[in-house]
Amino acid sequence: MNRRKRRALKSSLVVGVAVIVVFLVLSAVLFVWPRTDTPRKSDAIVVLGGADARVAKGLKLATEGYAPTLLISTPYPSACRYDVPGVSVICFAPSPETTHGEARYVARLAAARDWHQIIVVSGTAQALRARLRFDRCYSGTALFDPAAPSSVGAWVHDVAYEWGALAKALTIQRGC
Repeated sequence: MNRRKRRALKSSLVVGVAVIVVFLVLSAVLFVWPRTDTPRKSDAIVVLGGADARVAKGLKLATEGYAPTLLISTPYPSACRYDVPGVSVICFAPSPETTHGEARYVARLAAARDWHQIIVVSGTAQALRARLRFDRCYSGTALFDPAAPSSVGAWVHDVAYEWGALAKALTIQRGC
């Protein structure tokens, strides 16, 4: 191989490695360690895509007295049978069944009930996009206290999914 081809190959390899490193660092910053908030007394706790660790975290926050209302997003609200003493539990099916639909539903309910601050329990990888969606729809303060996925496989899936979903939220669905 001549000198020019080796130099071009070496340059391509360096650029390729740099692109991969930047992608991994951005993925970690945006989706593995997103900005979160410390829970504070609020008007409601909102569990997005209510399942597993998210519901457990929402129930824990409700039990600890952070809010008098717990909203759980689920495609099957009639099967949602959670009971927390002193807390009103509302299960809802957003339309569409997306973070966008959840933010719109919660914003309408918050306006009707005069809520000024909510705690949102999303997945960790979803926190950035959920924050974007709620900032566009909800006029009050939304605190984000995400629940981590249960396995490395779930992390990989969630991060891969979030790249596409964030791109959609930033380009196609820019409003509430």
